[in-house]
Amino acid sequence: MRGKMLFLTGLAAGFVLGSRAGREKYEEIRENAKKLWESPSVQEAAGVAQAQANKLYTEGKDKLQSSKLGEKVGEKLHSTTGDSLAGSNSKSPGTL
Repeated sequence: MRGKMLFLTGLAAGFVLGSRAGREKYEEIRENAKKLWESPSVQEAAGVAQAQANKLYTEGKDKLQSSKLGEKVGEKLHSTTGDSLAGSNSKSPGTL
């Protein structure tokens, strides 16, 4: 499906750029693309894809946090942040 959309987009762009009809054909293509994008089936597919992406992101984030690697990264971030804050508080105001 993605390949077809890329092909049609390239075809439309080539037609617009190579066309002598110019603006009229461009407006016609633009209106048809807008109608296609706003169609309920395309919007539904976009919604499903967005929901799947959000689900995969959340699952991956949860797995990383629960894994040992995630714990080590979290500890490293926490200790690095704590050290830098402690170090900045111990310096006198005039010292760089």
